Amino acid sequence: MPHAVTPTQHEIFFDPDSFIVSKTDLKGRLTYTNRAFCDIAGYTEKELLGQPHSMIRHPDMPRAVFKLLWDSIQDGREVFAYVKNMARNGDHYWVFAHVTPSYDQNMKICGFHSNRRVPRRDAVEKIITPLYAELARIESSFRNAKEGLAASYQHLMKTATAGKASYDEFIFSL
Repeated sequence: MPHAVTPTQHEIFFDPDSFIVSKTDLKGRLTYTNRAFCDIAGYTEKELLGQPHSMIRHPDMPRAVFKLLWDSIQDGREVFAYVKNMARNGDHYWVFAHVTPSYDQNMKICGFHSNRRVPRRDAVEKIITPLYAELARIESSFRNAKEGLAASYQHLMKTATAGKASYDEFIFSL
């Protein structure tokens, strides 16, 4: 179902009172999407369910951000992050994501839940976009993708914790 989408460089926006909601299984395949998700991404619920959440990943997004996200939720911790997503037609949209693990009755992680809202524009424009461009540049400067990811992740953590005690403090200070 996922098909090649070419970025348009056109940004689209969603209602500040809306929340984009999705749930995935342990492998990141969509098990639930709300109407706001379908509307902004340009897919029907039927087209989305069972597909990898990464189908809306914008190619400008550095892999280090997703490493942080996956490491956090697989460890049972929530994470907040700014994410640039891509709609079916190649347009992009920014979100401020809150991702948490979901637990079964035995308190075992059984999937993940994400609520996304409109991000702060000044943070996206002044801090996140340049930071993500630098992380992507670092990643692409290595022949070995694993080494590029490690260097980019290290830069993300160094930047986020400079003057702050944690990544969370950095994100909430924006």
